[in-house]
Amino acid sequence: MAQQWYADKDEKNMSLMEHLEELRYRLIVILLTAVGCFLALYPFAESLFILLRAPIQEQLYMLAPAEAFVVYLKLSLFGAIVVSLPMTLYQIWAFVAPGLYVKEKKYVVSFIAGGTMCFGIGAMFAYKVMLPFGLSFLLGYGGNLIKPVISVSNYISFVTTMILVFGAVFELPLIALFLARVGMITPAGLKKNRRFAILGAFIVGAILTPPDAFSQILLSVPLVILYEISIWVCVIFQKKSEEENRGERI
Repeated sequence: MAQQWYADKDEKNMSLMEHLEELRYRLIVILLTAVGCFLALYPFAESLFILLRAPIQEQLYMLAPAEAFVVYLKLSLFGAIVVSLPMTLYQIWAFVAPGLYVKEKKYVVSFIAGGTMCFGIGAMFAYKVMLPFGLSFLLGYGGNLIKPVISVSNYISFVTTMILVFGAVFELPLIALFLARVGMITPAGLKKNRRFAILGAFIVGAILTPPDAFSQILLSVPLVILYEISIWVCVIFQKKSEEENRGERI
């Protein structure tokens, strides 16, 4: 019934309160999906821990009686966020769909598949590249003078945060394509603001990574590369749109 109510609303202008009500509905669906995934994944938390422990060779330690339990909760929450991503993307699309043209609404499957794929690529980059190199650099920074004693909770927080951050960052080309489709950005505008984007990439890298230059570079450089990819994605979309418009006039 609620879904039908929102479907009916798609065909007419909605007031501010109706938009807020729909936003609340979408957020509730996302939250309930994540909770369901959390409960389903909790029994597999140990397997997920084994997978995420692989990038580090040092022994992990439990520094508090409840730390292992908290770690399993963190792992289940991390898994729930990742597994529920397609539903999250669909709800985002469903919220903005009323403002799109009919021919643009048909790209919902491509949006969900593309968003999931981009996140997966970013997560794999973090897991396979950033974490092994980053951990090796950080743990070896103290040389023989400082022996690492790593809390399992701190380690899991570090790993899951990096994976989620890189997964989100790799959504940039898809976001750029969507904004180009709705006319909010253009390739020319992206090129004009390139130097500010590069500066912003290093600021974001400094904020979202541990306080060392190595980790900052590992995030900032991919961000700059993704920005350049976003420009080319928008160029391709612009050319395609121009060709479609010429075809319609003919």
